[in-house]
Amino acid sequence: MGPDVVKQIHERIVQIARDQRVAEGRRLRVDTTVVETNIHYPTDSSLLEDGVRVLTRTMKKITKIAGDVGAKLRDRSRSVKLRALEIARAARAKGCQSGAKLTRAYRSLLETTSRVVGQAKRFATQIGNGVKHAADIDGQIVLEGLRREIEQKVPLVQQVMRQTKARIFAGDTHAEGKIVSLFEPSTEVIRKGKAGKPTEFGKMVKLQEAENQIIIDYQVYERRPSDCDLLIPAIETHQEKLGRTPHLAAADAAFYSAKNEAAAKAKGVKRVCIPNRSTRSPKRRREQKKRWFRNGQKWRTGSEGRISVVKRRHGLRRSLYKGEAGMQRWVGLGVIADNLVNISCAMTKQSAE
Repeated sequence: MGPDVVKQIHERIVQIARDQRVAEGRRLRVDTTVVETNIHYPTDSSLLEDGVRVLTRTMKKITKIAGDVGAKLRDRSRSVKLRALEIARAARAKGCQSGAKLTRAYRSLLETTSRVVGQAKRFATQIGNGVKHAADIDGQIVLEGLRREIEQKVPLVQQVMRQTKARIFAGDTHAEGKIVSLFEPSTEVIRKGKAGKPTEFGKMVKLQEAENQIIIDYQVYERRPSDCDLLIPAIETHQEKLGRTPHLAAADAAFYSAKNEAAAKAKGVKRVCIPNRSTRSPKRRREQKKRWFRNGQKWRTGSEGRISVVKRRHGLRRSLYKGEAGMQRWVGLGVIADNLVNISCAMTKQSAE
């Protein structure tokens, strides 16, 4: 099933929750989290090593099919591993000499990677012009697939080389088009200020809930948005899915702005329970100390518990499916599973009453 089908299944389950009066839509809470992609911790040396390993493996497959005609394969994997070990030792060492050793090792690793990239380009070109060819049609189809794989991976490896040069030789850690995985190139570097995990590698996901912990909508964002931009669309989605404007809308301080608060009230939300941490207004501080506001924030903290549950129980800590479509499927299936559990619990409680 593709992500669109998973989304349709989720919408049908939300409709069932609405029909069974499990989610009536009187309250709304929304929060964001990061679902990590299935990659190792990225370093420049490990990414370069990944690139050499993938290209060399592909060229070995080509040689096995096409034979030794054309460009000859030279396996530089051992040299790259040695340079990576040298970089690791130099990075752990202390003293002024370690910096010079690190730079020399990176320069050597980049030169070797460049040679592997050039060799891979020659292999792809020779498959295209017929120098490297298979003995039968099935083998030729496989060769064409391997050529496309090289053409997809070479630009990614070249980007890793550019960002490595920018960081090591120019001190630029924010290279344009930076990638952190050759296998999941769409992975983002996301910092949400967590003490235990300051940097996460994955995709930003929005989860919004109604009563009985029913997740009525989820979104996996291609590029990380500001939380502040998500409140009003969340209210509109709530109106569309549940057919009413929530009486209470709760979120954390990242969703606050005076514009958001005014827009939410204009849409019919009676109580906008979003704290303004930086306010100096005595009136605003008194408003945030009222009982309804404190109770709304207590209910809002349940969204953090919901995120913890879907990560621990339903696997949303890390997506094991590949690509952006795989991430959307993984998140959607986890949300569906959690909704089924909560709907059944709510309906059991209703029947007992």
